[in-house]
Amino acid sequence: MTVHDAEQLAAMKFGVGQPVRRGEDPVLVRGEGCYTDDINLPGQLYAAMALSRHPHGVIRRIDIETAKSMPGVRAVVTGEDLQKAGYGTLDCGVPATNRDGTPLHKTPRPALALDRVRFVGEPIACVIADTAVEARDAAEAVETDIEPLPAVVDVHAAVADGAPLLHEGVAHNVALDYHYGDSEKTTQAFARAAHVTKLRIVHNRVVVNAMEPRAAIAAYDPKDDRWTLTVCSQGVLGMRTQLAKEVLHVPPEKVRIVSKNVGGSFGMKGSVYPEYVPMLHAARLLGRPVKWANDRSGSFLSDHHGRAQEVEGELALDEKGRFLAVRLTGFGDMGAYLTRFGPLIPSLNWVKNVAGPYRTQLIEVSTKCVLTNTVPVGAYRGAGRPEGVYFMERLIDLAAAELGIDRVTLRRRNFIRPKDFPYSAASGQTYDCGDFERLMDKALEAADWKGFPARKRSSRKRGKLRGRGISTYLEMTAAMGSELGSIRFEENGDVTLFSGTHDHGQGHQTSFAQIVVDKLGVPFERIRLDQSDSDLLPNGGGTGGSRSIMAGGTAIMTTIDKVIERGKLAAAALLEAGAEDIEFAQGRFRITGTDRSIGITELAARLRQTTELPPEVPRTLDHAEMSAPIPGVFPNGCHIVEIEIDPETGAARIDRYVSVNDFGTVVNPMLVEGQIHGGAVQGLGQALMEDALYDAEGQLRTGSFMDYAMPRAADTPSFDILHHPVPTSTNSVGAKGCGEAGCSGSLPVVVSAVLDALSDLGIREIDMPATPLRLWTAIQAAKAA
Repeated sequence: MTVHDAEQLAAMKFGVGQPVRRGEDPVLVRGEGCYTDDINLPGQLYAAMALSRHPHGVIRRIDIETAKSMPGVRAVVTGEDLQKAGYGTLDCGVPATNRDGTPLHKTPRPALALDRVRFVGEPIACVIADTAVEARDAAEAVETDIEPLPAVVDVHAAVADGAPLLHEGVAHNVALDYHYGDSEKTTQAFARAAHVTKLRIVHNRVVVNAMEPRAAIAAYDPKDDRWTLTVCSQGVLGMRTQLAKEVLHVPPEKVRIVSKNVGGSFGMKGSVYPEYVPMLHAARLLGRPVKWANDRSGSFLSDHHGRAQEVEGELALDEKGRFLAVRLTGFGDMGAYLTRFGPLIPSLNWVKNVAGPYRTQLIEVSTKCVLTNTVPVGAYRGAGRPEGVYFMERLIDLAAAELGIDRVTLRRRNFIRPKDFPYSAASGQTYDCGDFERLMDKALEAADWKGFPARKRSSRKRGKLRGRGISTYLEMTAAMGSELGSIRFEENGDVTLFSGTHDHGQGHQTSFAQIVVDKLGVPFERIRLDQSDSDLLPNGGGTGGSRSIMAGGTAIMTTIDKVIERGKLAAAALLEAGAEDIEFAQGRFRITGTDRSIGITELAARLRQTTELPPEVPRTLDHAEMSAPIPGVFPNGCHIVEIEIDPETGAARIDRYVSVNDFGTVVNPMLVEGQIHGGAVQGLGQALMEDALYDAEGQLRTGSFMDYAMPRAADTPSFDILHHPVPTSTNSVGAKGCGEAGCSGSLPVVVSAVLDALSDLGIREIDMPATPLRLWTAIQAAKAA
């Protein structure tokens, strides 16, 4: 086999489109990964937080003297200390406006509570000690005198006249009164509609519960007057910017963020949390590193929660069942403070995603983002996209039932057709491509839709209720501007990639390496990825909104093009030819029409060793590029589920699950399937069991895995994942993003199947989660009626 043949074979095995096994995994499965809590610095101290036990109250006194006198305690930091040091607050970063044009009411959050506590779990003081046990013991000894205030844990109670206000100046606890759409035209559309479907829809609050609890290590270098924060995050540069500019009030170069392996995030680790600020302060105060690691119970109380929304949805249809308008009027529970992206979710992100793949002429969304005495709510896998899809799909299913139209037929009747692209949606977005009807047909065939009646009869004979659900989703993924792509050729022959995105389980090293194999011909096993250190990254946007392969992959491809240009100039000089005579393929620069060539890694090594080169010849192939801003794109798909319910117990079991998706160019189908599996399981978890519940006094009733149910392996079905790619032209990879789409499809399809199973009993509505108790209660009530 020639070198050329071997390079071609490697590209076929490891290039774009191949199901390459994750190169990251061997280290992780051997337990050799480096998560934040694995890191220990010489002389480090340990932090623990004293948390509020009150959901709402005025702080009269914080007594830290007993805690300070306990063994091993080095310092106890309070909010007053941070205020005196001049640190800023943690603020919302969403530039949203109220319907009257005024800006949203920001709720500046002190890292440690100052005058008032607003939810159970809010940090009041930070204890620094020689050991973690000593720090925790002393944190328990911090005494507080808090005058209780009435608490509100429900959005309806929070906006009622006379409700206790969480923040001064925020009337009726409404931080954002959002509106989108033309009310007059929408009202007219509903007036002329032949049928209007109305439905109250709840999107239950969930706890994110990433596998790795949050952790951090703060250090300070007095010589350079510079902080280093090692932390689990979704992107080191965004966190550096927020900390430096808004909290520490220093230039960004005075802050270094390091983020090694991260064990899941789903949006939750995307911004600065309060604990990091007193740790950084203490590191400078004491001259020693400070480490903190949350435990699982702390995660329930301090990590921001997800979803927590409620709407009155309305769908207007004409006499032929065509959609005229959709209207959502509802609430987003923000918790006690606005998180970094919290208000974006039940406002603009609803708008962008509710219309789906349908020719919906008008959208009107009216949302109140309401403050309650609960854990703040932020981004959770999809961050408004699964919610918008869920609202629309529930309305479509109910409209089909009310009109006596088959669910598939109603969707087919309203799909955007291939000839309609580019399609200007009522959301203000432009859809560039899609093939929704053929994609759905592929899903129907894979699910054996026509064979369902026989399976339903079989279930009935066994005393079970069987239902099938269908959902067709389209979501907007957020490329969010430009991204860094950097390539460095190492002396040992390796190639190191740098990207401003951050991997927390997605498989970036593998997928980015496949692009490099495909375009540069470098062996897969010689490619490394570094996203972990802000000192090594001049710019970048982090990971979020399913953007990494679109933005990061495009940046790497742009950089590769520049590397090849530079390589042609260098190869021409070393091979004694004109640059116009150099061609590049399968990792080699070759003089056209000859067998004279040089490999790209060999060329990089020769450039390091060669001192005499013409001035126009680059001295290195290393290069970095920022991609041009990339617009968001529109992955879409169809999920079909069959479910069995035992009417005697209410227990539900998913029997089959088919998902067909259009993610554009699929770099690695194995990784994509993994993303769909994970998103679908999180969706069915929320649909069937997960629910973060507060009692009337503001205490979290589901504060541990003893009370909060999550899906286990036995609860998950076997997934049949198929692809129907329609590559986009909006980025050079052709990808549409896939990281959160599993949630968007799974939430509505599971509930659709549940309601179909219950339809013989006349049940058309049920809230998530459809727990055994909720299902059994609904079945008994229907039988009694």
